[in-house]
Amino acid sequence: MYIRVSVIPNAKKERIKTISDTRFEMQVKEPAERNLANKRVRTLLAETLGVSVGKVQLVTGHRSPVKMFAVDL
Repeated sequence: MYIRVSVIPNAKKERIKTISDTRFEMQVKEPAERNLANKRVRTLLAETLGVSVGKVQLVTGHRSPVKMFAVDL
C-alpha cells in the first residue's frame, strides 16, 4: 500500500492529521537536514499504522515536503 504524507519540519509540536486512509499531514520537531525529519516521519507513520518501522519505506520525496511511502501490511 502507498501512503502520501505532507511534512512540515521544525514544528514546535508533533502533530498527525489523517486526511484519508492513504493521506496524512505531519508536523515533526526534527529539522529537514541529515535525513532527520524523514526518519521521524517514518517512525510516526509506522506507529500510526501499527506496523514495524522495517515495513515502511520512503519511495519518493526525499527532499520534498510531499513524500510517498510504501507500507507492507
